Amino acid sequence: MKSPLLARAARHLPAGLAELTRPGALGQLVKDEVGRIVVAERVLREKGMAKALRPRGALALARLALERQTNPAALFRFWAANSPDAVAMAWSTGSWTFAELEDRIARLATGLARRGVGKASTAVIVVKNRPDFLVLHTALGRLGAASVSASWRSTPAELAYLAEHSGASMLFFDHEIVDTVRRTPLPGIPRERQVTIAGRLPGFALLDDWLAARPGRVRASRDEGTVVMYTSGTTGKPKGAVRRFRRETLGAALGFIGETPMAPGDVHLVACPMYHATAFGFLALSYALGGSVVLLETFEPRAFLEAIERHRVTTTAVVPTMLHRTLALGPSELARHDTSSLRAIFSGGSALSASVATRTLDAFGDVLFNFYGATETGLVTLASPADLRAAPGTIGRALPGNEIRLLDPEGRDVPAGEVGELYVRNAMLIEGYHHDEAATRGSMQGQFFSVGDLARRDALGRYHLEGRKRDLIISGGVNVYPAEVEAAIEAHPDVAEAAVVGVADAEWGERVVAFVAPRAGATLDPADLAAWCRERLAGPKTPRTWRVVDALPRNPTGKVLKRELRDAAAGA
Repeated sequence: MKSPLLARAARHLPAGLAELTRPGALGQLVKDEVGRIVVAERVLREKGMAKALRPRGALALARLALERQTNPAALFRFWAANSPDAVAMAWSTGSWTFAELEDRIARLATGLARRGVGKASTAVIVVKNRPDFLVLHTALGRLGAASVSASWRSTPAELAYLAEHSGASMLFFDHEIVDTVRRTPLPGIPRERQVTIAGRLPGFALLDDWLAARPGRVRASRDEGTVVMYTSGTTGKPKGAVRRFRRETLGAALGFIGETPMAPGDVHLVACPMYHATAFGFLALSYALGGSVVLLETFEPRAFLEAIERHRVTTTAVVPTMLHRTLALGPSELARHDTSSLRAIFSGGSALSASVATRTLDAFGDVLFNFYGATETGLVTLASPADLRAAPGTIGRALPGNEIRLLDPEGRDVPAGEVGELYVRNAMLIEGYHHDEAATRGSMQGQFFSVGDLARRDALGRYHLEGRKRDLIISGGVNVYPAEVEAAIEAHPDVAEAAVVGVADAEWGERVVAFVAPRAGATLDPADLAAWCRERLAGPKTPRTWRVVDALPRNPTGKVLKRELRDAAAGA
């Protein structure tokens, strides 16, 4: 029987991970808590956060402390008091100060509360990169409601699945996708709770209709409402990753910030879709420092460069395909834009090739950071520009607060240099998968969680991704890790990008098939590519089939759709 002390301590860990009855577990909890305090104190001191504190901000901070308010949505109350006239968000047609942003959040929270929205409520948000995405997400969180962010490119079938699976009772959608909404069966969401954003439409409420004339007295939740982020679904139905934001979240955020050049006064450019964890995560990190955020409605390479120059952007977060598309503009076009204000380009969300890493460093200077993380795990590792110069493509070393294990199929730790499945334990692990206990259990080893990525650790402690477990190819009895083969192919001067998959083969068990896209103006010869690989790879790893394509198929968040490539290879 657990003691009351153990029961209270268990609440500091994500549900399903509180194995505090095992030997040494309570000591580990105390050690983790002390570690977070030490990291937070160091980062706050090094970043000079105390200098940014004004008297009104100090009073607001004291009030929030008395209320025991740890809800991240309270951050905007603090900055509205501390820096009311500072620009919080800018976009192509306007901007808001922190005072204006907080006013809109508070008025929407009041309007939502008057309509009965609270901890038992779930809303699906399907909106393009618009400022009201942040307002809506924050107002729901302030009330403790759950929010489900979905791609505005979702089909009616996909949207219906998310709404039903999440149990949503409200839908907030971009007015430009009204045709999709009208074709989507939504039996659990009455028409009066299908609310449009950025444009009034017949038969639907407009978000502005839900804004109260003035903020009222609403009971703010101490803990942020649940966020359910559905995985991108490159295989099968997407799974809903359930996350709640505890007080440990701030420590994890500060631990990451302390490893980067991020600082108060930053101007952060949001280039990824805001429904994606990368975009919203780095937006939140920027607001933790009181920075300004510039919102890019849609990514286009020239618009990306122009925004950096116009707003003197200091940080931005992208997926590797955005870097690839930007570099494809060529040196002369890149040189036309002044990007000298940049101190950090954060790349993540999918594998960063060695070629793209080196070319980005050469084009923008030593400002590229490659991070590894997942919707389920939060941020796990970070590679600095120095790491990427020494080992292009590495995902770097474990961030403070992360414990990583690389395990073989029997659950044993693998030696340095060998490939194993990457498991992580940290304060940002999700609660589990919504309505899918089997998937949650299958992803865990004790307190450690895996999304199925394979990695190895080099002699200097840097981690290197080798692909997904489901993408492993076994050819002639040899384990072929796609990342190794793709890196060898992409080192060819005429190759822009490559992806490797395995297909059934009577002789070899699986045959390695490579899909390659040429650089602009180049022509690829499969015989030449095969000879190139034979000089760099063992025989079973050299692709036996080559397919030259204009570009690799990707989902909206930039991940290569290997399922489509496998289908194409199998049908060849």
